[in-house]
Amino acid sequence: MRRRNLLWIVLTLLVGCSTAAPGVPSRPGNGPYGLTEPFLSAWERAGGEQVGPPQTAPLWIDDYQVQFFESLAISAIDGRQAVAEPLPEGWAEHYPATLFGATAAAQRATIGLADGDAVIAAPLQPLTLSVRVPGYSGLAEIRLYDATLQPSGMISTTVSDGRAEPLVMPVGHLGPQWAIVLIDGRVAGVRSELFYLEAETSLRSGQADLDALYPRLRGFMNDAAVQYALNGATVRGYRSPDNPLLWLRDHVYQGRGFRYFEPDVRSLLDAFRAAQLPDGSFPDVIDYPDRFVTAFRKEVEADLEFLFIQGVYEAWQISGDDAWLAENLPAMRRAVAYITTDPLRWDAERGLVRRPYTIDMWDFSYGPATLSPDGKPAPRHWIEDDTIFGTFHGDNTGLAAALYLLARAERRVGDPQLADQWDRMAGDIIARLNALSWNGRFYTHFVPEDPNFVPQGVDPARQLSLSNAYALNRRGVLDDRQARRIIETYFKRRDFERAFAEWYSIDPPFPEGSYGMAGRPGDSPGEYVNGGIMPLVGGELARGAFTHGSEPYGFDILRRYAALTELTDASYLWYYPDGRPGISGPDTIGTDGWGASAMIGALFEGAAGVSDLDRAYRDVLLSPRWSADPSFRSVDVVSRYAASDGYVAYNWQREAGSLRLNFTGSATSAAIRLLLPPDAPTSEDAFQVRLNGEPVAWRIVLSGESPYVGLEVASGSGVISVTWEE
Repeated sequence: MRRRNLLWIVLTLLVGCSTAAPGVPSRPGNGPYGLTEPFLSAWERAGGEQVGPPQTAPLWIDDYQVQFFESLAISAIDGRQAVAEPLPEGWAEHYPATLFGATAAAQRATIGLADGDAVIAAPLQPLTLSVRVPGYSGLAEIRLYDATLQPSGMISTTVSDGRAEPLVMPVGHLGPQWAIVLIDGRVAGVRSELFYLEAETSLRSGQADLDALYPRLRGFMNDAAVQYALNGATVRGYRSPDNPLLWLRDHVYQGRGFRYFEPDVRSLLDAFRAAQLPDGSFPDVIDYPDRFVTAFRKEVEADLEFLFIQGVYEAWQISGDDAWLAENLPAMRRAVAYITTDPLRWDAERGLVRRPYTIDMWDFSYGPATLSPDGKPAPRHWIEDDTIFGTFHGDNTGLAAALYLLARAERRVGDPQLADQWDRMAGDIIARLNALSWNGRFYTHFVPEDPNFVPQGVDPARQLSLSNAYALNRRGVLDDRQARRIIETYFKRRDFERAFAEWYSIDPPFPEGSYGMAGRPGDSPGEYVNGGIMPLVGGELARGAFTHGSEPYGFDILRRYAALTELTDASYLWYYPDGRPGISGPDTIGTDGWGASAMIGALFEGAAGVSDLDRAYRDVLLSPRWSADPSFRSVDVVSRYAASDGYVAYNWQREAGSLRLNFTGSATSAAIRLLLPPDAPTSEDAFQVRLNGEPVAWRIVLSGESPYVGLEVASGSGVISVTWEE
């Protein structure tokens, strides 16, 4: 990119950069450099000795020859004229360190992109460079730097008759990428914006069904987005598939999918924070003025407080905005205080969250239809004299998981002592829940407070409810044995003569009339949340299967859902067991964001194995699971947060007797777990593992019975190879 003068160069380079420490940092090799014309005359006009000695030799940067001093830079216009421009404090932090202490080559080199290559490049997609050194033939070295000025590559190339066109593999942080050409160790030319590195979430596996899945689901979710003005600000969120309003629950769970393409992950949570009541509780639904809706809560619900904590933490993880996270901490703490002390929500005797006898997390309770405040028949959204209370496992696994997230937030921007308190509280809740509700195979759906109450026509000990699938992916909640038992239970209930999928909302369902729906679907078995088939269950189950050593089952679920959505070009919140779509009312849409999000999570966090251990992909776990299916030979993955520059990209390859992973991104560290194929040797002695061509420490890590090659990498980029004798 051309610059009219040096000040324009410097200011342009500073855009988007953080403030550096005052003064020019000490650089190895700094010392007096010669002053020649036209730099000498410009130096004298600027103050001479008061300016101080040069900090660099005259260097060709973009289209100008520039020499740097402590507080200004002199740019040569031509061989006779030069101009001096002031530099801001800390300016040297915005240039590659290689420039300081280097000498200038006798030759001038220019570097750009070969004809046809776009200025905007994608990670790990090779580009051809165009290097020009008139009158020179010989070796040249090209050093590349990413947008944070971290080294991102070094290439040796042979220049013939002044020309070379080497290939470069773009890696590192997103943004403008630098290049420096050296000849005999001397700087021959610099390009400050060789290309602009950009990333967008994508997956190319060579398998048409899975490759088409993310674009299709993203399209579904685009149709579920809702945006409007509220209290002088714009709120944007993701609606319920059966209701046009913005519900906290629906929006938070859809964050598993929209993180990859939605830049606004905070506005709706800000609106819910503003709607938090003084006692710390939240509404279910936010104000929607155009529809004449005022925020309200379905009285039977007990999960909103932990959902707010989860939603804030995940939005922070996506955006990396520490100040915003700190702004939300008081509301998150009030939410915990409410749900763990209010007698309506907290069973002090059991030390667990309580609620009326709903079907899993849904918002109507056991018993015949009742009357709404306007006198119309309705499901039992309200607490009445005969309401049955008890413990629902999903409220408690959700709260425990949210407390662990809150502890992380406290350690990041809050009070570390409170973090320890939240961790202890979470552990205690899980211990009490396990003692009360874990039946050896899964969590019992509901444990009434009245020991004499027994629901009619169903065996509660056999009822598998959907939040068991959510528990699989709530970090810190289940041990591996529990997770595997839940997965095994779902797998055993896969009976295609009974239902087209085992993704039951609850199984077995309640008998007709157990929950009065006032004429709406859900009263009969196999309808809605009373035994309907839900893709959101399938997505959570698939992600859990990938994580806990049942990788082929995860691929099986993804492929079945891909076939369903390809056939119908739709995804519904629920289906009848025979495959008919569930239509709950006139507001039902066939672009269900809940199920789509869960399946996107299963695809990118499960199959592709990209997990964020910190924020904005600063610390990542990469555990590609393509080896579970021999049809995968080469897979390209990019996982990018649209609300930040956080991303991960990799190319995974499998050949006879080897695996290879070439990865990059915004991380400063990575834990790598490479799933070994089923036909790989069982002895560690059979393997050789290398990082960037050098032997590296590694170990076998088991997930269930699935063996992974595990190693830690103190970098966000690298090439790992695993080889063995066939």
